[in-house]
Amino acid sequence: MMKKLLSLALMLAAVSAFAQYGKVFDNLTVESKILKSQRKFAVYLPPDYESSQRSYPVLYLLHGATDNHTGWVQFGEVRRIADEAIKNGTATPMIIVMPDADTERMGYFNSIDNKWRYEDFFFEELIPHVEKTYRIKGEKRFRAIAGLSMGGGGTFMYAMRHPELFSSACPLSAYVGALDLESMKRWMPEEEKKLGDETLEAYRKKNNALDLMKERTVEELNSIRWFIDCGDDDFLFEGNSLMHIAMTKAGVKHEYRVRDGGHTWTYWRASLPVVLGFVSDAFHQY
Repeated sequence: MMKKLLSLALMLAAVSAFAQYGKVFDNLTVESKILKSQRKFAVYLPPDYESSQRSYPVLYLLHGATDNHTGWVQFGEVRRIADEAIKNGTATPMIIVMPDADTERMGYFNSIDNKWRYEDFFFEELIPHVEKTYRIKGEKRFRAIAGLSMGGGGTFMYAMRHPELFSSACPLSAYVGALDLESMKRWMPEEEKKLGDETLEAYRKKNNALDLMKERTVEELNSIRWFIDCGDDDFLFEGNSLMHIAMTKAGVKHEYRVRDGGHTWTYWRASLPVVLGFVSDAFHQY
């Protein structure tokens, strides 16, 4: 009898320990008619997802240039950090969706000629797909977005373009968009440079957070909780500082953090627990 009780206790302990860990699926796909291809993405499901029937808030977590949907999984240690934050109560259980923006063409925006429409894919196909596939609360209050570097720029622009969709936005070490036309030209394909400065400048402004901010009302921007974080040794420090100054002058409420560090995963791993707590406050209506 004692052996049976001991075996039962060990089994329950093992089940309990297993239940404390979330799961990551990093080779998922969605069919995109817009991009005419299969698009990969990764998902983190919180520890109690399989044992509950409830729906969860969602964080869209964007990777940087040269990474893909596995960046936050492999280098950002998203499962470990999210599990710890949920376990210690600093973050609410949530689903984290990590899309791939580095296949065929790198970036989160539509191309100048509109033949590559990644941004349209994100809003018209990816969000509807994951929010139907998983038990996600599909309301602004329960939807957040964050990202690093190129993904930080995506975070700024996506939230500003769609303030009705996101309760909070957390750009980390963000590329806010080219600050001038010449700097944008340096990374553009030669065929796009031939479109002419007027067309290129219009595209630059369309995908620059400083310019887009001027097109939104203070009320729209303040409907989002903003958390901006950039290291003092980061090469993108200027753009983040300019966004902080512009938002302050415009009366847009935001948290602005500058810590010791550069453009590194060490920095972003330290940022992620804070981000999870910050978006959780919005989910709870703080």
